[in-house]
Amino acid sequence: MVEKTILEAVKKVIEESPKRNFSESVDLAINLKNLDMNQPKNRVDEEVILPHGLGKELKIGVFAKGDVGLRAKAAGAAYVISDVELDELAADKNRARLLANECDLFIAETQFMPIIGKNLGIVLGPRGKMPIPLMPNKDIGELIQSKQNAVKLRSKDRLTFHVAVGRRDMNPEDLAENIETIMARLERVLDKGKHNLRTVYVTTTMGKSERVV
Repeated sequence: MVEKTILEAVKKVIEESPKRNFSESVDLAINLKNLDMNQPKNRVDEEVILPHGLGKELKIGVFAKGDVGLRAKAAGAAYVISDVELDELAADKNRARLLANECDLFIAETQFMPIIGKNLGIVLGPRGKMPIPLMPNKDIGELIQSKQNAVKLRSKDRLTFHVAVGRRDMNPEDLAENIETIMARLERVLDKGKHNLRTVYVTTTMGKSERVV
């Protein structure tokens, strides 16, 4: 059962924001307080699995070959990049930048990680898209599926940051549950829990916002 105030805020934002001719993202704007963000221990860097996903398919690129590559494609990877293609990307930074911008995230077999770091780190690093290593005991299909429903809570050195919680055309109850999941994780990882939250607003991409904290 979702908290009534969160559900009401979600419904109000959706009802009162003008209709757009595209599927808008629903986001949280999070404002922290009483934390020195120059101290790395106070920064938020968490991955959260949303119970109802983001309402869209993420584009995932996988650096893999052989059977792992085939299973990645079957699991819905947008791109499977072999060792040969990796060399081609390293030699064509414009193509690498286009791929980096198109994909939401990357996964790589561990043997590719040093090569990717050396040749594509300059492209992927600043975008926060260095690949997630596929450990030998992990199933690529399961990892792709879990990442489809995951978001990153990342404050870096700022007191204010944003995170997507879904799409406007999702069920309001589902959006509210996604928000509750994020709020629960935030309260757990912040030094003083909810007392480190100044404000939290739910908003659509181009619509109004409503305070939930």
